[in-house]
Amino acid sequence: MLIMSIETSCDETAAAVIENGQIIHSNVVASQAEMHSKFGGIIPEMAAREHMSI
Repeated sequence: MLIMSIETSCDETAAAVIENGQIIHSNVVASQAEMHSKFGGIIPEMAAREHMSI
């Protein structure tokens, strides 16, 4: 059985495909954490602009 998992938050999006709970076919993460860490937290306007560029 193949399972596709998608996770989203305000600064990260991830997706994975796993077979039989053991074989990882794909695991990718798009993160804005580095950008936001410079400012000590998430700035909604910057996050929204970055979402549109991905």
